[in-house]
Amino acid sequence: MQRSHVDRRLWVWVVLLGLTGQLAWTVENMYLNVFVHDTITGSATVLAVIVATSAVAATLATLLAGAYSDRTGRRRELIAGGYVLWGACTAAFGVVGVDTAASLAPALDAVVVAVVAIVLLDCVMSVLGATANDAAFNAWVTDSTDETNRGRVDGVLATLPLLAMLLVFGALDPLTRDGRWSVFFAVVGGVTAVVGVVAWFGLRAPRVPRPGGTYLASVVHGLRPGTVRAHPRLYVALAAWAVLGTSTQVFMPFLIIYVQRYLQIDGYAVVLASVLLGAAVVSVLGGRVLDRVGPHRAILPVVGVYAAGLLLMFPARGMLAVIGAGIVMMSGFMLGVAAISATVRNLTPPDRAGQVQGLRMVAAVLIPMVVGPFLGAAVITGADETYVDLGVVKQVPTPWVFLAAAVVVAFVVIPARRLARADRTQDVEVVP
Repeated sequence: MQRSHVDRRLWVWVVLLGLTGQLAWTVENMYLNVFVHDTITGSATVLAVIVATSAVAATLATLLAGAYSDRTGRRRELIAGGYVLWGACTAAFGVVGVDTAASLAPALDAVVVAVVAIVLLDCVMSVLGATANDAAFNAWVTDSTDETNRGRVDGVLATLPLLAMLLVFGALDPLTRDGRWSVFFAVVGGVTAVVGVVAWFGLRAPRVPRPGGTYLASVVHGLRPGTVRAHPRLYVALAAWAVLGTSTQVFMPFLIIYVQRYLQIDGYAVVLASVLLGAAVVSVLGGRVLDRVGPHRAILPVVGVYAAGLLLMFPARGMLAVIGAGIVMMSGFMLGVAAISATVRNLTPPDRAGQVQGLRMVAAVLIPMVVGPFLGAAVITGADETYVDLGVVKQVPTPWVFLAAAVVVAFVVIPARRLARADRTQDVEVVP
């Protein structure tokens, strides 16, 4: 049955689970980098390693958990239990530090020990988050929506990472400025765990077809050449997601540090809040347009807006200029994610929603977070701009990361045009 609207109960769970998950991912994707930069080491390469290893862990977890949820139908259990454990692991970041490492391993380099501990804990946190949010929750969203409303739903979901950042900046950033990192991590972790408990008792999962074959066959099904040939448009859409994601990861891990240290804007929270609110409004309104024109047709135009924003960020220095350029950049980015995500959902076989989340993680997380941060770190290292913090020389991100991101995203033209050609020729896919 076609669902031309999205009922209220579905919206409640989409926003509650989606926003809470993004609060936890904000900590992992952005604030963990700030925490490491401010308290452990200022090396851009270390930050890139943290991002890349967590991406590998999250992708593997999504591939395994997505296939498991398809075969068992236990989306609710994976979401609820995963959120509880995810929250506990997030809170544990607060006990890791150089002083703790020095007390536990006095014979070793405390910085090295702390970095290793952060990397390992981040991998565990990423496995739990990917299982609960990326594999189970996103598959549940695909199960609960259809082609008539996915643009709206994905338009809202695309705003949640930035709204989560806004909430963290507005409510919890003072804790980080005061160095109260343990309280910061505990609050976000506690909220995530509580929502997991609520989901256990309230969330309901729709009945969907289950794939046949063995579990291992389900895990590797999406990686087989035959599957790629059977669903060419799906994999072209995933390729577009990989390009867009890699572009954003060139600058995103360093964005807060850039605003704080390079632009030296004291009211950086005001800048980020203005950008996030403006871009979120554009994305929510744009989601309705995506449903009308077809999300796959909108990919190239909205990514073009994102590219224009990147170019505007390069010369922007003052608060107003950065806000204006940032709204253009992030609006294009969020609409690009919404358009690609809705396209991928529309091309997902009904019995493979969980498995496709693993493929989505390869395209949207693994490739971007392994390649993008190292490109950004190389640009930052090449620019060789530094500052001194308490006697320690640290690298500072420069505007060149935005130009590098613009060069990367230009390659999205290739998959976007292939999707457009397939649409004109009414390419039909066969579900094996």
